[in-house]
Amino acid sequence: MDRNISLELVRVTEAAALACGRWVGKGDKISADRAATDAMRTTLGGMEIDGLVVIGEGEMDEAPMLYIGEKLGTGNGPAVDISVDPLEGTTLCAKGGNGAIATIALAPRGGFLHAPDMYMDKIVVGPAGCGVIDLDAPAGENVQRLAEIKGCAADDLTVVLLDRDRHDHHVDSIRQAGGRIRLISDGDVAPAVAACVEGSGVDLMLGMGGAPEGVLAAAAVKCLGGEMYGRLIFHEDEELERAAKMGITDLNRLYSAEDMAAGDVFFAATGVTDGELLRGVRYEAGGAKTHSIIMRSKTRTSRWIEAHHQFQHKPGFSEEV
Repeated sequence: MDRNISLELVRVTEAAALACGRWVGKGDKISADRAATDAMRTTLGGMEIDGLVVIGEGEMDEAPMLYIGEKLGTGNGPAVDISVDPLEGTTLCAKGGNGAIATIALAPRGGFLHAPDMYMDKIVVGPAGCGVIDLDAPAGENVQRLAEIKGCAADDLTVVLLDRDRHDHHVDSIRQAGGRIRLISDGDVAPAVAACVEGSGVDLMLGMGGAPEGVLAAAAVKCLGGEMYGRLIFHEDEELERAAKMGITDLNRLYSAEDMAAGDVFFAATGVTDGELLRGVRYEAGGAKTHSIIMRSKTRTSRWIEAHHQFQHKPGFSEEV
């Protein structure tokens, strides 16, 4: 894929963030998600790609836009798979909480795991921790291993988990090992990416979250040279049927980041609200500022972009957007 596609991807996430950013703190996550989705779909439609959504807002009969199987782009460019979450952290946005982002990833056709909308058990670490994490080991043991290879104490490390009862055993294990914990209410893509960024304040992300979000995180982890493992968690017969429909036959398979996001992968995200990874949208008279990251796995290049938008010069934007 052409490296110039990266800047086009940033335009996509910027548009989504600018659109849903108007809904921050207004208590309406449905309108916020719709605004982000509409903006992202419109911008993607003009890209010179032959795009196919494989991770999106749902099945065709469940999602009016960005549904799994939808074709996007002009059709004239490279054939790519699209993994997208127009607003990761809809509740965070609605409540004005930290960590909401607009995010997208591209891979060559067939590059992304077609993950059903179900749970995935995950663990993510940055480049310094490659080779030491184990999804099946106790969380505290992973903390101790990471501390040892980093040459620091366990209480120098911060682990991020979703604040759910299902993670109580992880919390106990990490505390017994001496690690610090940051519990988040929603949105585990941003902290997964942050775990791979030096100086972000996040050293390890683990726990059970959405499988589609796991694929997005895997794309970023691969680009940043980190390490990630995930395994699908089946709770209902319907999930088994959906997995089979998507071509998943090994139900206990342990997926690496490469398994979930193969080939030359691009990842982009723009902050909607402030977080460890990105700053949120800042509106000002006649425009706004956005903070984004764009990365590519082939070159391991990551760029942080602060953009200043003047709405009078941007078609489709206004003070009321």
